[in-house]
Amino acid sequence: MSILSEWLDQTQAEEVECLVPDMSGIARGKIVPANKFLKGVEDRSLRLPEVVFSMAVTGDFVDESEIVSEVNTDILMVPDENSIRVVPWYDYSSAQVICDAVYTNGELVDLAPRSVLKRILKMYEENGWKPVVAPELEFYFVKKNLDPDNPLEAPIGLSGRKESGRQAYGIDAANEFDHVVEDIYDFCEKAHIDIDTMIHEAGPAQMEFNFNHGDPLELADQVFLAKRAVRQAAMRHDMYATFMAKPHANEPGSAMHIHQSIIDMETGQNIFATKAGKDSKYLLNYIGGLQRYVGAAMPLFGANVNSYRRISPYTDAPINTHWGHDNRTVGLRVPDSGPEARRVENRVPGADANPYLAMAATLACGLLGMLERRKATKPMEGDAYRLAFNLPRHQEMAMQKLNYCKPLKTILGERFVKNLMEVKNQEYDLYHKVISSWERENLLLNV
Repeated sequence: MSILSEWLDQTQAEEVECLVPDMSGIARGKIVPANKFLKGVEDRSLRLPEVVFSMAVTGDFVDESEIVSEVNTDILMVPDENSIRVVPWYDYSSAQVICDAVYTNGELVDLAPRSVLKRILKMYEENGWKPVVAPELEFYFVKKNLDPDNPLEAPIGLSGRKESGRQAYGIDAANEFDHVVEDIYDFCEKAHIDIDTMIHEAGPAQMEFNFNHGDPLELADQVFLAKRAVRQAAMRHDMYATFMAKPHANEPGSAMHIHQSIIDMETGQNIFATKAGKDSKYLLNYIGGLQRYVGAAMPLFGANVNSYRRISPYTDAPINTHWGHDNRTVGLRVPDSGPEARRVENRVPGADANPYLAMAATLACGLLGMLERRKATKPMEGDAYRLAFNLPRHQEMAMQKLNYCKPLKTILGERFVKNLMEVKNQEYDLYHKVISSWERENLLLNV
């Protein structure tokens, strides 16, 4: 009996949600009865059109794609049996499983975000290294908003009032949403999503969950599934949870900080620290790679037009790629730690980023740094906000930087990058068709 059939037999799941993360991190796929799921795995009939990787966040397909054929090429959904979990918010037994996208010849679909992360992890393995990551995921609870022309508002907490100020690390402020948070922890426990601590962040009803460190693919899976769980828990209590990078105009944005270290597969030692406990040459090369390539990787860290509103000074978000020891004003922070836990935190990615692509991109930048022996700048002392921007200020600039960065395009996969550019250009074109309330307010009668 296979792991999948044994698991389904034990849980008596009635149906299985077969999930494939698309370019935006949206769950695509099929929902099938449990018996048909097992048959589909066996006879390779669980299929999707390749065009799901050519969809914008709006659901629109790329016009005249050069990468994905207009003739829908079928791809196989191959379940990762280690990812099967219950769907904890249903009243009946249901399963969810993350699938790899595979061509009929057995090769991974190179356009799939999960495949891109696997590609980077294989490169580390070929060099005798194993990355370890720990993401931190921020988000807001907001009042239900049925009219997109209206600004978002903080929801009503247990006190019956909206949160009016900024209550970073506030215990009582976090307790306002205990009823929602308890459901989130319950959902995550049932689905084996390993979230650790929770804090109240700086914005009204803004929270952060920290994940325990581990394998990048497993952690990307957990972030992908955790977003579903958080949204479902919030809706149970008549509010939304949003992972928009900048949902409120005058409040801090939401990030997905990624802590990363590298283990030597032969010795099991963290290569970011020397035997004496100092920062190693590998760490400095890794940081050098991040400093060189993070700007070009911004379409993967800042996935949407809204993402770049978060990148602004004195809002807990970085504006440049300086690095420093335990300095939260820089883009790349090395927390105070012992040699075994020596790591670098990439503070650039937004909470709206696809977790597979954000992790693949940050690991790719670091790997290039080590392979090219890139030199890091001197660590930043003091306030990095007093120095100039060197991150892209908007999506178009970010796409231009990626398009001209041959090393990053090569390591991520030329075909993948070209498809990503098509998707993001489609979204950018759709965005420019919208007339904003700011334009109506300030231009209608003044120009």
